[in-house]
Amino acid sequence: MQVEWYGQSAFRLTGRDTTVFIDPFGDTSGLAARGIQFDYPPIEGVSADLLLMTHEHFDHNGADAIGGEPMVVRLSTWPRPETPVGELTGIASEHDPVAGTQRGPNMIFGFELDGLSVCHFGDFGQSVLRDEQAAAIGSVDLLFLPVGGGPTIDAGQAAEIVSVVGPRWVVPMHYRTPRIGFLEPAEAFLERMPAVQRMEGTAFETDDLPAADGPLAVVPAAP
Repeated sequence: MQVEWYGQSAFRLTGRDTTVFIDPFGDTSGLAARGIQFDYPPIEGVSADLLLMTHEHFDHNGADAIGGEPMVVRLSTWPRPETPVGELTGIASEHDPVAGTQRGPNMIFGFELDGLSVCHFGDFGQSVLRDEQAAAIGSVDLLFLPVGGGPTIDAGQAAEIVSVVGPRWVVPMHYRTPRIGFLEPAEAFLERMPAVQRMEGTAFETDDLPAADGPLAVVPAAP
């Protein structure tokens, strides 16, 4: 499987027969007028078979950026268990530590692609992962997890989730880079990981990842 990071929480996962895109962002040009830096390149020339959007904030729900004729799954269309990747698990969660009363709901998505179990946490903001949620997530090979604090969990909370879920690989997302002027950097999270692999480019192949004792944090280069 090839994994490519487009910035923030946007990823394209390309399997042998199926392409999945998760949390694309659309036109963010208006943010500069509000004093917000968001300089990731536009998502262009990308198509998918399945498009997942964990919640309806502007930096996660840019469906128009994705070409082709993907099946679109979002909070308002759930449940959609039969998808191009087979069974899709959607786990209700919150975007904040006060039961979603500040920032609303968030969906954790889990599915299998090329024999690997994938889990994307979206903008998870709960103070802890509930036992029922962890049980529903189950075993995970490839975990995408926000680590930048602010409207989502911070480095310490993210590291605790890694210890609970126990993935083979964890890809940090939703953190400060030279392209984005808010959130915290990923370093505090990476310091808590037993092994870190920094990639030279924005994409990597899961077959090329090295073996590691404990979860391996895989860090694509910022777009």
